[in-house]
Order: sequence, then structure tokens, then C-alpha cells
Amino acid sequence: MRVSDIMTPNLVCCAADSATLQAARLMCDNDVGAIPVVDAQQRPVGILTDRDITCRGVAADRDARTILVREIMSKPVVSVTAETDVDAACETMERHQLRRVLVVDENGGVAGIVALADIARHASRKETAEVVKEVSRPTHRAVGASL
Repeated sequence: MRVSDIMTPNLVCCAADSATLQAARLMCDNDVGAIPVVDAQQRPVGILTDRDITCRGVAADRDARTILVREIMSKPVVSVTAETDVDAACETMERHQLRRVLVVDENGGVAGIVALADIARHASRKETAEVVKEVSRPTHRAVGASL
């Protein structure tokens, strides 16, 4: 099975110089938790996630109306092509501990995205469990954190 068989195509994207509030509204309007950040040729330069907005924006006491997407987006971009085998895409997600990976076309433009949910719907239970386990490995532990 190839990535093209399971990816979500036709993504909403934003520019790096967009206001974070504008990008957050795009996320709400399109019911997504991540938006590719693209250049003028629609090539990905980053990805903005709801976690980026929360941790690098809101929790850092930054104003979403004035902070630019480029200041809080995740980068560098990790991507696969539509022709990539799903197992190889899973390995990429595991290696980089990503819950989603962008899919690029032959020109390097955004073609789609593969998320853990796509893997869960289409891969075997064993493969799904392995990807979830690997991308969820803690990179550091918060000790005694509470509100």
C-alpha cells in the first residue's frame, strides 16, 4: 500500500507571515489540528500545530493576533512522497516521533498529509500499535508538574 492510498489530500495551508490567530481560525474552520506552512510555490517550510500555538504562543504569553506563524511553527519539515510505501512512512514517523507527516509532490509542493488516524484506519493493528508506541516515546519527563 502506498501513501497516496491513505493520505488526506487538498489541505488548507498558510503562509509563514500569517498571523497565528488567522491560522488558528483556519484550523477551527477546517476541523484540523495542523496546517502546512508554505512558500509562494506551495512548498512546505514548516507545519503549524495546535500544540505549537498552545506551547509556543499562549503558554509563552504571546499575542496570537500579532505573532507570526514563522515564529512558532515546527520545522524542519519531514515529508514523504505519495509513492512512498506506507511501512516506510510509518518508519519515518517513528524515527522523527511525528504524529503526522506531510506528503509532497514531484515539485516539492504540498500534496497531502498522513496522520496517525490514517495509519490506524488502514494499517494492521500491529503496525498501528508500533507507530503509536514509537511516536509517543517521552523525550523528557515533567516531574511533579501540576496546575
